[in-house]
Amino acid sequence: MLLIIDENSADTRLDIFLSQLYDGISRSKIQSAIKDGRVTINGENKKPSYTLKIDDRVEFENLTPEKIIELEAQDIPLEVVWEDENMAVINKPSGMLTHPTFIETTDTLVNALLYKYGDNLSDTNGEFRRGIVHRLDRNTSGLLMVAKNNKTHEYLANMIKDHNLTKKYHAVLKGFYPNENDIISEPIGRNNVNPKKMAVRPDGRPSLTKLKVLEHFGNEATYVELELVTGRTHQIRVHTSYKNHPVYNDTLYGAGEGKVKTQEQVLQSFYLKFAKPFSSEIIELEIEPDEKLSKVLKYFRNRRA
Repeated sequence: MLLIIDENSADTRLDIFLSQLYDGISRSKIQSAIKDGRVTINGENKKPSYTLKIDDRVEFENLTPEKIIELEAQDIPLEVVWEDENMAVINKPSGMLTHPTFIETTDTLVNALLYKYGDNLSDTNGEFRRGIVHRLDRNTSGLLMVAKNNKTHEYLANMIKDHNLTKKYHAVLKGFYPNENDIISEPIGRNNVNPKKMAVRPDGRPSLTKLKVLEHFGNEATYVELELVTGRTHQIRVHTSYKNHPVYNDTLYGAGEGKVKTQEQVLQSFYLKFAKPFSSEIIELEIEPDEKLSKVLKYFRNRRA
């Protein structure tokens, strides 16, 4: 198995990174595998505490050898918003993992992509992430780019790294957000207490989110548009929580369960603008609010009427 570290996984300890991939296997077993030399970074053995860097090449055999895992191509409906011979943009539904882990190997976006595109997917980041250039959290829906070959994967990865695309999200935040336009520039790193969470911390990586209020619902909630200038793991969820206005129903980051029951955070990637690979043509895509976002907006608008 080969994985190339992107900016979402950079600055993470090696043992934590692998324990997230092998969710359900103890961290001590992961550490033992690293110490036994079953994991290499750029061809070298490292300590479990090694901090991953962008473009590091993490290579390892299945750390659960008693269970040989082969990914299944599944006939799962996909909404393809746009595509050409090199890439596609998919509207990922809420509740779907972007790619498999060693615990959850079915019903992910990658399983669906394998059925639709077969071998016409990049494998730069290994079999478990075929075609995947960037990710959306399981319960975040919306637009996600997929590379059909390695050359395009490199093009898109560099575009993301150089911030040469525009990504916008819609979200409902808890409470009355006071600033009509805001720029949240706070560094983000791994949470010291819970390695599955991120946090604003002085030694974190520079992170910038632009926020615009679209609609207030009294003191209960605020409908906002957010533009990611950087793309850190959980960036919107961390930044809005830091401002004491977490994404509605985001229980991981302190929102609690709201009056409108949904599948965790009410957050959608609704807008993408980028240069078509190997062309000067600009592609601009926008989708309507999904069922979850629409349900929450309808509830608050009806209460206000």
